[in-house]
Amino acid sequence: MTTPAAPDETGSILIQPPAVSPRPIPALVPPFIPRRFLHNGHLQTLAGNFLPRNISVPDPESLFIEVDGPIDEYGPTQILCHCHWQPAEVRRRRPTVILVHGLEGSSRSQYIIGNTARALAAGCNVVRMNMRSCGGTDHLAPTIYHSGRSADVAKVVARILRDHQLESIVLVGYSMGGNLILKLLGEYGDAPPHQLKAVIGISPLMDLTPSSAALHEPANRIYEWHFLRNMRRRLRQKAKLFPRLYQSALQTPLHTMRDFDQHIVARYGHFHDADDYYATVASSRYAADFRVPTLILHSTDDPFIRMLPATRNALLANPFVTFIETQHGGHCAYLADPAPNAHRATQVSPRDGYWAEHLLLNYLLQQTGHTHGS
Repeated sequence: MTTPAAPDETGSILIQPPAVSPRPIPALVPPFIPRRFLHNGHLQTLAGNFLPRNISVPDPESLFIEVDGPIDEYGPTQILCHCHWQPAEVRRRRPTVILVHGLEGSSRSQYIIGNTARALAAGCNVVRMNMRSCGGTDHLAPTIYHSGRSADVAKVVARILRDHQLESIVLVGYSMGGNLILKLLGEYGDAPPHQLKAVIGISPLMDLTPSSAALHEPANRIYEWHFLRNMRRRLRQKAKLFPRLYQSALQTPLHTMRDFDQHIVARYGHFHDADDYYATVASSRYAADFRVPTLILHSTDDPFIRMLPATRNALLANPFVTFIETQHGGHCAYLADPAPNAHRATQVSPRDGYWAEHLLLNYLLQQTGHTHGS
């Protein structure tokens, strides 16, 4: 089921626009039909992560932004953004897309690169944001990243608006990155930056408590093991770089991601415990309060992202939100069959099979009033 949407006579999805949207949203994409042999959420998720893509983007400009002050004589904490700017004479009026990755991803994640290539081809500016410690920046961050660091995104927004006097920006977040940008949107309340034209969450981690529990289900232990192995490795690296802060944490047994959240995230993120962390940072708290056109894409066969009925109902009732829920798609995957002549390994196109990327590009172009290359 896809909600809210209805097929027209051509079979395309008609996405109902928010009542407050300044521009009507036409049929943006055809309906999502999962790629042959990938009708299972686990298969979609794994293929989305490991299916090779040979996409190149231009060398970026590196931008370092301080997001936290010194701690125990270490620091300050900086994050790294990889920026792709259109020529100076058109940069200010072109939409700027800020892309935020998910847990243990980076500015080099496949979906970030795919969206970057697509947005650049459409004439947009692109900023690929790394969360704290990600993208090879452990040495720049004595503090840790987690699902509540929405203030980091706010500092990226403020910095690029100040430096480039941009007319329109769009926030795009995947999974944990989706929670960050949606949390920030809620925190903006009734006074978001006037340049913020749209916010897009793909498989966003909005309800952390049930999603954390789902990650520990037997069918999902492969994902939990993958994340936990990477987080343990990162903790060991932190202990080498910042021994006064993290050496003692190495003695803590960490067998599940909840253990990590309980003993590491809560401790170093200043939460009472894991439950306090999950409740405090969940963007679902703001689902009724979004005041910028927002696209949220969620699949009911996502292996470990769970959306509570109250969150779903709040999104559906919010006139600023276009909520699309599909039966298939897995986690951040949404792989459809490519057209026979679409060389999906070497280019991006509307027919390359990366359905979510095509959807979000068309949505942001509609909301910013931008056409390809204009």
